[in-house]
Amino acid sequence: MTMMLRAVLIAGSLLTTALIIRKIRQSKAQIEDSVFWVFVSVILIIFSVFPKTADILSRLAGTYSTSNFIFLFIIFLLMVKVFSLTLRVSQLEAKQRELVQRIALNEKEREEKGNEKRERE
Repeated sequence: MTMMLRAVLIAGSLLTTALIIRKIRQSKAQIEDSVFWVFVSVILIIFSVFPKTADILSRLAGTYSTSNFIFLFIIFLLMVKVFSLTLRVSQLEAKQRELVQRIALNEKEREEKGNEKRERE
């Protein structure tokens, strides 16, 4: 692993960690969501501080170079994150649809009660 790649990995992981901590402090990110990004930052720091780890994993994965392995690994992690976010969005859409239906039913019941009350008067 070249020194330039190591420097980029260290800088990227430190910037990511700093951004995550800043967003948590501003209450713009939940801790549960931020754990993934801290995990990615730690992995990048491990790969940059101990490059032999990335070299060994690269050989095990059968990639031609360590940098290709790191890019492949990060792309895989991001795909897993996108999939988990897709699941969460689907669940939120289902909950939203259910809430909209409940609100519509409540409004219809309120409207019917209002009509019945007017008819009695």
